[in-house]
Amino acid sequence: MSATAVKDTELTAPRAEDLAAVLVATERPPRPGALSTSVTFGWRAVLKIKHVPEQLFDVTAFPIMMTLMFTYLFGGALAGSPGEYLQFFLPGILASSIVMITMYTGISINTDIEKGVFDRFRTLPIWRPSAMVGYLLGDVLRYLIASAVIMVVGLILGFRPGGGFAGVAAGVALLLVFSFAFSWVWTMFGLLLRTEKSVMGVSMMVIFPLTFLSNIYVSPSTMPGWLRVVVDINPISHLVTGVRSMMAGAWDVPAVLITLGASVLLVAVFGTLTMRLYNRK
Repeated sequence: MSATAVKDTELTAPRAEDLAAVLVATERPPRPGALSTSVTFGWRAVLKIKHVPEQLFDVTAFPIMMTLMFTYLFGGALAGSPGEYLQFFLPGILASSIVMITMYTGISINTDIEKGVFDRFRTLPIWRPSAMVGYLLGDVLRYLIASAVIMVVGLILGFRPGGGFAGVAAGVALLLVFSFAFSWVWTMFGLLLRTEKSVMGVSMMVIFPLTFLSNIYVSPSTMPGWLRVVVDINPISHLVTGVRSMMAGAWDVPAVLITLGASVLLVAVFGTLTMRLYNRK
């Protein structure tokens, strides 16, 4: 190659004023708001479901299996017939299924921490809790899918809510509010524990006593007195009572108010603990 050709291919150094014009913007873009960043992270959670549809197994196959199994295995023994038991049982299994799948929020957070994703989130100039809130907003879609699946199966099997569509919608809404609040428990565990398996193990230890020591499967009136006390103070029992009364068309206002109060308390306590752990992680 000739000296002239080499000279023609050499890059000239940019001038300082040209660099300044490119790198120093005259107006900084506005900082994104808390709502927009939370919705963005929620959309990220939805996209993860789109690319890994196997995540929907626990909100489709699992609720169907539980509904069919308990209705036909225990319906005749507990209520005389599967049809009669279904009227009592379906709101309970709806609440149980949704509450159980809330634990996957903590597992997802723990997985992202292990992959280093949260290190990048922490460097962004955004509202700090938006990453956590986004996870929960994305999971609301999974709760809605599970609710729809269980209700369709229940209607096919013969469940007839006395409250009609409005009662069912109100019951599902109450369940979603409580599940959103309850998920903050698992966000705390997702940040606190080291591995995905440990998060799942602790979650099971918490969820199983809460769901089985409740009024989901049988009426507390058939239980021993000491056990009835435990069931009566269980927040899941109040949730199921509220959902059951709404779907029946005869609202149990105290149970609904207790459930809403418990939701506020869960967010206040575990939301605060979650953000402290997140800031120190």
